[in-house]
Amino acid sequence: MDTTIPPIYYITLLRHGESVGNADGYHQGHADFELTETGRLQARSLAKHWLTKEIQFDAIISSPLARACQTAEILVEFLPAPLEFDPLWMELNNGVLAGLKHEEATEKYPRPDFRNPYTPVGHTGESEWELYLRAGKAVQSLLYRPPGRYLVVSHGGILNMALRAILGITPQANWQGASFRFLNTTYAVVEYDPQRHRWEFDQFNNQVHWSADY
Repeated sequence: MDTTIPPIYYITLLRHGESVGNADGYHQGHADFELTETGRLQARSLAKHWLTKEIQFDAIISSPLARACQTAEILVEFLPAPLEFDPLWMELNNGVLAGLKHEEATEKYPRPDFRNPYTPVGHTGESEWELYLRAGKAVQSLLYRPPGRYLVVSHGGILNMALRAILGITPQANWQGASFRFLNTTYAVVEYDPQRHRWEFDQFNNQVHWSADY
């Protein structure tokens, strides 16, 4: 009887801490907003929680955008692991909307009554379909690595598409279909057994580290 433990991928998908763009109501996308002090507190609280649980990672892969990068750098202070930056995990490129206040964007660029999944967001940005394909490539990039424990520090839009790519849920018109909530510094944990091509969802939107202090 073969009692060998199968090689498993343990992947934690984490949204960055609160950014200035989050707090002040901006469209972010590729606009490079830094963390607020609340966002830094969120990241430190999560790091301390994981430290007490003796959670470790073989590598931390982050979007290079400041809000994700700064979140990852805080985590590494508490949980030493190789830190890498991968543009595949950047947020949706939302074109001309990036850096605009929500009210200003609505006035300048009203949302069309109908949008198919191939329409670029913000006129010059990515379409939903392009984001879905990039998310699939980002997931594939994790599976090129040896089985292990990996933390991805990224953004709500691309993390949503990563889960949809894993589940085989393609984009629909008018942003319809499945949506997965990622609040600031909440995370999902998924496991993948490549020998059986079996994904398991272990945790989702975990916010156990949240504090009344922020």
